[in-house]
Amino acid sequence: MAHRSKLAALALLPALTLVVTVGACAKSDTSGGGSGSAAPGAPAVKLVKTGQLNTCTSLPYPPFQTEEGGKIVGFDVDLVDLAAKKLNVKQEFQDVKFDVIKSGAALNSNQCDVAAAGMTITEERKANLDFSNPYFDEVLAILTKKGGAKTLDDAKSQKLRLGVQTGTTSLDLAKAKGIEATEYDDAGKQLLALQSGQIDVILQDLPVVNDWLKKPEVTEKFELGESIESGNQYGFAVKKGNAELLKVINESLDAAIKDGTWAKTYKQWIGSEPKSTPKTK
Repeated sequence: MAHRSKLAALALLPALTLVVTVGACAKSDTSGGGSGSAAPGAPAVKLVKTGQLNTCTSLPYPPFQTEEGGKIVGFDVDLVDLAAKKLNVKQEFQDVKFDVIKSGAALNSNQCDVAAAGMTITEERKANLDFSNPYFDEVLAILTKKGGAKTLDDAKSQKLRLGVQTGTTSLDLAKAKGIEATEYDDAGKQLLALQSGQIDVILQDLPVVNDWLKKPEVTEKFELGESIESGNQYGFAVKKGNAELLKVINESLDAAIKDGTWAKTYKQWIGSEPKSTPKTK
């Protein structure tokens, strides 16, 4: 899904680096070179495809990104849209397995410009990705059968079947607890496994669990167990070394935090007032 622009014949000046602008581009193809650009008048940022900010995400992951009425919407979507508007381009989406996102493979192959997937900033992931400033505090939570295990330790002692999403900090925590968990490619499959009786307990990010609990068919049989504040935070990610795009994303986040847009978006998608506000640079 990545694209490489075919440049029209241009006279190259030896002393200058060629900056590709919309006016200097011909049609795009799918060869994956990442040589597009933002719109005229916007910051000079190379994009996978001219006129688009391609976002890799892993669907469904409500309330951060999910499909509603044929559109991808959510907390992350709205925040990345601010960067797209700053670049005067439209945000487009690529649905990718989370493992491929966190490894940096999706960005390195020019499948997308930015990764937004409710992704926790970790030292391991920093080796593969450049992260934005933090924009959300991570809290993990248990979803369990009504009257079932309330904590991760209970699940372990009762030898219950735990389900986690592949490549996530939930998996890391389960391993740290000595629990052998069943892994699922996405959060949707994880919930279906619980509903169908393949697993007994889910460990997932709290906002995702709370979103599930808005559904009557979930609240009828399942309930929220313990919440675990990890001390970690979410960030958006770009390809290593893509300082120009990262600068635009950070500036957009800072502006949203300062003018109240972040808090308004938080309340809209998370459903409560934020306990704290991310720091700005």
